[in-house]
Amino acid sequence: MSKSKYGLNTICTHVGEIKDEQFKGAVSPIYLSTSYQFDEVDVKRYPRYFNTPNQEYLSKKIAALEHSEAAMIFGSGMAAISTTFLAFLKKGDHIVVQNTLYGGTSNFIKEEFHKYGIEYTFTDGYEVADFEAAIQANTKLIHIETPSNPLLTITDIKGVADLAKSKGILTTIDNTFASPVNQNPIDFGIDIVIHSATKYLAGHSDILAGAVACSNAHKEIIWNVAKNLGGSLSDFTVWMLERSMKTLALRVKAQNRNAKKLAKYLSEHEDVNKVFYPGLKSHPQYDLAKSQMKGFGGMLSFELTEGLDASQFQKALKLIKPSGSLAGVESTMLSPHKTSHALLSSEERKAIGISDNLIRFSVGIESKPDLIEDIEQAVAKVKATKLQTQE
Repeated sequence: MSKSKYGLNTICTHVGEIKDEQFKGAVSPIYLSTSYQFDEVDVKRYPRYFNTPNQEYLSKKIAALEHSEAAMIFGSGMAAISTTFLAFLKKGDHIVVQNTLYGGTSNFIKEEFHKYGIEYTFTDGYEVADFEAAIQANTKLIHIETPSNPLLTITDIKGVADLAKSKGILTTIDNTFASPVNQNPIDFGIDIVIHSATKYLAGHSDILAGAVACSNAHKEIIWNVAKNLGGSLSDFTVWMLERSMKTLALRVKAQNRNAKKLAKYLSEHEDVNKVFYPGLKSHPQYDLAKSQMKGFGGMLSFELTEGLDASQFQKALKLIKPSGSLAGVESTMLSPHKTSHALLSSEERKAIGISDNLIRFSVGIESKPDLIEDIEQAVAKVKATKLQTQE
């Protein structure tokens, strides 16, 4: 895998753009056709083949950002994950899956794999030893997510990659929370990087998309399944994603700065019990995160002290939006037990440390004092309501 000769902001701005040779426009033109010439051409273009002009060129930007040979754009993050899993797993195969990860991925594995005769094991923890203990003779794939959703646990990327390579096992990672601005897993030996492009790559809460970055050889295997499952993306949305990614580095770096400041503020707050953020020195994997991340990300989670209701707190917010997704330029909060991990049972959530009072905070680009003021007024309102109830 070779790195681009350009700097990060230049890659975001220029790599993967389509030159408007006809009118010399400053931005990529949109090719909305679903029918292309098929005789006397080398490439048989078709939207479901993931190779229309806008799909092809945006894939180059994503590959450059993730230091990979190739990339593909999907209709959603789950389309990217499910297609990749089914491309490399068949009946009788086994996958090792990190126990702390996006609830939709866990649900897909639990609900669908038995139909295909695919076996799976969720690790007991997220240390390299936990992955090694879960490997079986028929293990073909190890899947990790770091930082994880929603507890921001950190997994040793190189450690897992080295373990897998020593046993001839493929590795995949969900790199959504970090984004390619903060983390490039391929540099540490991971085979396939997956994104919910809905999140940081798009960054404006108006696009649903997924992405995979990998070698040319792995892309060919994924493509052979992807064209049958049909999880491609419309070219207008592809164009919107390419436009949004021009500011990716600027947005993410601003979110990194804000999140680190907000995490410190919350960690010192008398009404906050716990804060989960890899950029805090109190985080148990702070040193590991520092060794494999260029920035600590815009995501954090925290628990209010006992007696302060998380739902009431979120309803009291005026600036920060109680919203079901993440990574937009606007700050949002949600309760994972009602959203991202609602498909897990209460016992399953408890086992991995997700309490009903946990709040996931996607920090945006607003001014820090405004975010702090909103949190303070929401806490004050909840406490006042509690006192009135007690009276």
